[in-house]
Amino acid sequence: MRIQNRPGYFFCCLLLLALSGCSATGGDIVKISSVPENASESGLKAADRARLEEIQKTSSENNGAGTGLSSVITDKARNLTIAEYLRQYPNASGAGAGEYTVGPHDVLSITVYDEQDFSSPALRVSVDGYISFPLIGRIKVNGLTTAQIEALITRRLGEGQILLNAHVAVRIAECNSKRYLVMGSVQSPGSYPLAENERVLDAISKANGITKGEKGASRKAKIVRTVHAGTAQEEQLVIDLDLQSMQQGTSRQANIFMQDKDTLFIPMPEKFYILGEVKRPGDYPLSESDITLIEGIGLAGGFTNIAARNSTRIIRTENGRQKIIRVRVDAITDSGRQLREIILQPNDIIIVPQSFF
Repeated sequence: MRIQNRPGYFFCCLLLLALSGCSATGGDIVKISSVPENASESGLKAADRARLEEIQKTSSENNGAGTGLSSVITDKARNLTIAEYLRQYPNASGAGAGEYTVGPHDVLSITVYDEQDFSSPALRVSVDGYISFPLIGRIKVNGLTTAQIEALITRRLGEGQILLNAHVAVRIAECNSKRYLVMGSVQSPGSYPLAENERVLDAISKANGITKGEKGASRKAKIVRTVHAGTAQEEQLVIDLDLQSMQQGTSRQANIFMQDKDTLFIPMPEKFYILGEVKRPGDYPLSESDITLIEGIGLAGGFTNIAARNSTRIIRTENGRQKIIRVRVDAITDSGRQLREIILQPNDIIIVPQSFF
């Protein structure tokens, strides 16, 4: 009760909390702001300004803009990590998830054992989803699996007293009804027919593998997928994938089955850029482990003698918007400041301006 009668006590507590909050976020060691016009170019030489403009253009292309991916993704698309996707759609990687259902223009090979006259090595599915089978006539197979077609033909042969207890085998000779698109950093981008039990790594292999440049190969991928198509719940998802863990076998669940009309996008290898007063400006790959700002500057040979170290800034794009992260590097490297270090993200542009003093 005595505390309630001391309003100054609460004011002091709030003031202390505010001060401690400023300290926890680093105060003026790191400042984040939106990018005003020309602010990112200040302190750069003409050649560096031209290079900055070039990087900003190409980095957007590497992430999908300019490659056609931006025309595939709608404004209402929902981004999910692979873990989030599998939690919401647990059957996506389970048994039967990659089972193929027959559609128009597929070609079936049908064998009726011990009855060669009923067998057909190449029976094409019509546009409306039917096949014509000897003595039975037209059978609708659209949307059925090979096992379901086998059971259907066996039943129809028995019902017509044509052949009792027939042993029927159906396989897909040509997959033509379903396709997916592979875009980005692969050897042979394009549209490919979807086969039974085909996964992400199979699709990349069909596109002749990931393009490898001097900076290495991409470690990430995206799948643009429509779920509940044709219903009120129809939704477009953008699923983020970790290719490296898939290829190393440490995340087999992430190697999900491809689906009809999927778009698989492989971006260029992840890297960051550094311009201005460092000894080796350029672009550098992001390794398997996190790279901090200080480590990134070290990869570029460190500061030159005329670098404005405490005016270092990072241009970062998030959700289509650019922001500037201004960093007093000397304050980070001081004893006890390491926890304030910044982890670099793909396509970060580090700018070290020239000191005028």
